[in-house]
Parts: sequence; C-alpha cells; structure tokens
Amino acid sequence: MRKQLSLLTILGTGLALSGCALFGGGGSGGTKLDEFRVARNAPLVIPPDYSLTPPRPGTASLTAEGAQTQAVQALFGGPAPRSSSETGLLEKAGADRAALGARSVAGSPDTAVVDKGALTQTILSAPAGDGQTASVQTP
Repeated sequence: MRKQLSLLTILGTGLALSGCALFGGGGSGGTKLDEFRVARNAPLVIPPDYSLTPPRPGTASLTAEGAQTQAVQALFGGPAPRSSSETGLLEKAGADRAALGARSVAGSPDTAVVDKGALTQTILSAPAGDGQTASVQTP
C-alpha cells in the first residue's frame, strides 16, 4: 500500500511539473505573456456639435405619424418616380381605391370571400404526384 502511494505521489509530481513546462511556467516549450507589450487605445475624441437642443416644456413635440413620415423619408427618400405607363396601369387597377392594411385583415371573419365550391376544394387538396398518374375523385 505504501509503495502504491509513493508511486502515485511521484507520478502526480511529475505530471504537475510537466504541465508547468508545457504552459510556459518556466519551460522552453511555452510562450510567456509579456506585460510590457500593451497596445494603447486611441484617445477619446469629442464629437462635433450638431446643435441639438433639448425640448422646452410647453412646446409642440413630433407626433408619431410625423416621426414615421420623417423616418420613411430618411430611409427611402420619398416615393419613387414612376413612368407614365406604370402610372396609367396603377390608375386602371384602382391603386388609389385600395384599402390600406388589406393584408392584415385578409384572414378576419368579416372579410368577404367568394365560395368556389367543393370541386375547387377537392382539386386544391389533391395529393401532389406525377402528372401522368394523378387522379381526383369528385362526388
């Protein structure tokens, strides 16, 4: 028992010393950290004066719509110029009569939907397959 304990102690000490040599604790194999090689950061710079003033109490502030309009103008630069053919097509299609936010109300129960019948539903729910072997059973 005493031999095993002393053997484990010798092995543990050897392992600890070899670990120090591998990680730069005095051995030639590892790289040491050099505390004198410190990179300096650039000095802080005071930004230019953008002449921003805090709002005064009692003055009118931007409304949410005004802020949104300013953001869209800043991002996209206003409405894109359209050609005469595109403008004519949009007028014929009724772009000026389109309901704003139509995409958000498309799935609502109040939206009027045209019933295409059971045949259309059967065709749409048909399994995908090769065009040569596809078939649909209609009532």
